[in-house]
Amino acid sequence: MISDEKIFAAKILAIDDNILNIQILKKILTNAGFINITATTDPTKAVDLYKEVQPDLILLDLNMPQMDGFAVMFQLSILNPDDYLPILILTAEEESIRFKALQSGAKDFLHKPYEHLDVLLKSRNIIEVRLLYNQAKNHNASLEQQINERIKEIRDTRLDVIHRLAIAAELRDAGTGKHIYRMSKYSQILAMAIGFSKEQGELLLATSPLHDVGKIAIPDSILLKPSGLDPQEFEIIKTHTTLGAKMLSGSESVFLRMAESIALSHHEKWDGSGYPRGIKGDEIPLVGRICAVADVFDALSSERPYKKAWTFEETMGEIKKLKGTHFDPKLVEAFEDTAKAIKEVYEHK
Repeated sequence: MISDEKIFAAKILAIDDNILNIQILKKILTNAGFINITATTDPTKAVDLYKEVQPDLILLDLNMPQMDGFAVMFQLSILNPDDYLPILILTAEEESIRFKALQSGAKDFLHKPYEHLDVLLKSRNIIEVRLLYNQAKNHNASLEQQINERIKEIRDTRLDVIHRLAIAAELRDAGTGKHIYRMSKYSQILAMAIGFSKEQGELLLATSPLHDVGKIAIPDSILLKPSGLDPQEFEIIKTHTTLGAKMLSGSESVFLRMAESIALSHHEKWDGSGYPRGIKGDEIPLVGRICAVADVFDALSSERPYKKAWTFEETMGEIKKLKGTHFDPKLVEAFEDTAKAIKEVYEHK
């Protein structure tokens, strides 16, 4: 229920070209205890006054020069198509006109000449409904905000766990955690360059760090071997793609499905000489092709225990050299086009 205090403090807007009618209504309402009444005899000011006052009750005459009550209601309905318009029509018209007014958005009507009790009862009823409507709307908005905050918290927590898992995988491979940051940024930049939406780009930024998560399951004796790997050991290393995909498989989440695809396909090559499946060209998922370019670029341009870091120019040259064999030609061209953005990430090592 709405308290009397709130009802009498409700904002009322009266619109009638007859100043006498305005004065009568104001007197009835003021004597009853209403304290917040705005009035005008100019219907062309209705929309501006509505925006300014945000009334809980609109007392609206139908027959006015320049703009009648129907035109005012039409403008207000356009202004607030989903809102509850608290319109109380003032009319001496026949029943068909009153019915038309109700169809046009009015909630009730007052007969002229006004009856004191009728004015107060109908005004109070519409105000109470309006205040309850606003109360419910505000409550729903608050609930929606709480839900959105909770969803964001869950999403941020999920991304944080995923990021930590990706770092754990890289640290097992003598990494520092910076590789997954740079590689994911390169992937996002390249994806946006070929037409990914902002949301798709952010999804790739979040999922690409999991490209090497399967290395968690590779034995230390092979993963951390300081010398070169023999053919059998290299075959075991290559299983990090299928192992990673298996870890991420079986989910209905768009996030995990993309991560699974990346983990499985980021070592495939455009010419079919990659692993684990030896697929080629467009058979390779686009996100896998994107991450392949980003992964190799960062691997070449980063210092490792067994090699020095290549310069930016040397690395870009190698990416171009592998166009059409290791990498999708169109992606290499897009990567070249975004060289400035790529270099900004490269320089923040």
